[in-house]
Amino acid sequence: MPGIDECLLEAMRLPGARGAALVDWTSGLALGAVGEPPGGDHETTAAEAAELARLAAEHGAFAATATGTGTGTEDDGRPPVEDLIVSNRDSYHLLRFVDTGFDSTVFLHLWLTRAEGNLALARIRLGEMAERLVLG
Repeated sequence: MPGIDECLLEAMRLPGARGAALVDWTSGLALGAVGEPPGGDHETTAAEAAELARLAAEHGAFAATATGTGTGTEDDGRPPVEDLIVSNRDSYHLLRFVDTGFDSTVFLHLWLTRAEGNLALARIRLGEMAERLVLG
């Protein structure tokens, strides 16, 4: 089971990966980061991505219809979403929430170039990494 560094290095092996980070969405702090950060600063990128993650995690509009309470985080403390995809003219940003044994307030942020990146593959692999990630 990989730790933070191993998980981020594995993410960087995905086609088109430019940068990756593990971020706490409640504080906006990067718990680990590799590669090139969008905008040139890992901490600023982490704080900005955390704002987006927090919006999705805390609002019931994004809750699954099967659980459908519409109250934000699920009863077990997990966010109501699995991942977020943001695309722009030249890249994709994939934010994958990580279930943890404590409060599930972290996510993996992967930055891919559109030209070389494979968004479907990245989403699948990031989900697998999130399941195997060991925090502690």
